[in-house]
Amino acid sequence: MKDSTLTLARQIIACPSVTPDDAGCMEIIATRLQPLGFSIEYINRNGVTNLWARRGTSKPLSVFAGHTDVVPTGPLDKWTSPPFAPEIRDGMLYGRGAADMKSSLAAMLTATEAFVAANPNHPGSIAFLLTSDEEGDANDGTVAVVDALKARGESLDYCIIGEPTSVDTLGDMIKNGRRGSLSGKLTVKGIQCHIAYPHLGRNPIHEAAPALAELGDTEWDQGNEYFPPTTWQISNIHGGTGATNVVPGSVEIKFNFRFSTASTPESLQQRLSAILDKHELEYEIDWTLGARPFLTGRGPLAEAASNAIREICGIETELSTTGGTSDGRFIADICAQLLEIGPVNATSHKIDECVDITALPRLSAIYTRILEQLLSA
Repeated sequence: MKDSTLTLARQIIACPSVTPDDAGCMEIIATRLQPLGFSIEYINRNGVTNLWARRGTSKPLSVFAGHTDVVPTGPLDKWTSPPFAPEIRDGMLYGRGAADMKSSLAAMLTATEAFVAANPNHPGSIAFLLTSDEEGDANDGTVAVVDALKARGESLDYCIIGEPTSVDTLGDMIKNGRRGSLSGKLTVKGIQCHIAYPHLGRNPIHEAAPALAELGDTEWDQGNEYFPPTTWQISNIHGGTGATNVVPGSVEIKFNFRFSTASTPESLQQRLSAILDKHELEYEIDWTLGARPFLTGRGPLAEAASNAIREICGIETELSTTGGTSDGRFIADICAQLLEIGPVNATSHKIDECVDITALPRLSAIYTRILEQLLSA
């Protein structure tokens, strides 16, 4: 018998939705949601397609969130089969977005169809929050929907994001938080001069070096139960004119904090500036807060997800906060309990991206089982 999740996943993968183009994915999904009693609303912004679909008006509100956009394919001649012509080979479904995250979108939809069919008068509400701007700048995607919901005074009780979180097998890891990202561009000023007469200038690279060494050795925090300690890393250094006989007038250092909930952006900024001041540097910093950290501890959602994975997959899942950022950083502003649950992430963004076809019906079953626990009568 054909698996409905696999069929839908292939249909969505066939849409060439390279960010920020939705390429018709949400229309496919909305067409399936409407007969289930979902109200359909598009909250588009600056060419980005965003869907907010909701069934019911009461609490608790359980939301499936995700993105329809995918990263560029890379060289087409490197793909074994065309990236937007989904193909099954050796038990794997190949295509751009198969792992990240169109299979999850398909599983969310079929899970919702199964749940509503069995529980047409379920308590609470179910919603979908989808965007075509997650893999790009993410300036007009999920954040636009969150802004709109905030303006209405709406909040979410539970949210599942379909990011590919598993490592070796479906369900072995789910994300219950993500680290924050704080970047800075530090410009240390000196005095340019002829390199043969260094006493007439001031070398900013030499002056900055001890401070950079101290920053690299600093323990910013010790992390906590869910997060590793905050890290600080230099990503780029640029100084000089290109000539070998000129002391530069300035040096630019770009760096990034990946920080846990044990620190705040403000505390990290203050501590870093204090170290630079101690070394008596003349400097300027331009800060960019890419994401605040978020965390969902033990509670109804984590318990429901762990139970579902145990029942469907026969394994104990690991709660993890590893990896980069996700749209959870926006949703966390209006949702206290948020998890990322999805297929194996090994091929995400790669040539010949793929997912195990046996994982698709099981992922749908996991999502269904979570709904059953959260929205039980």
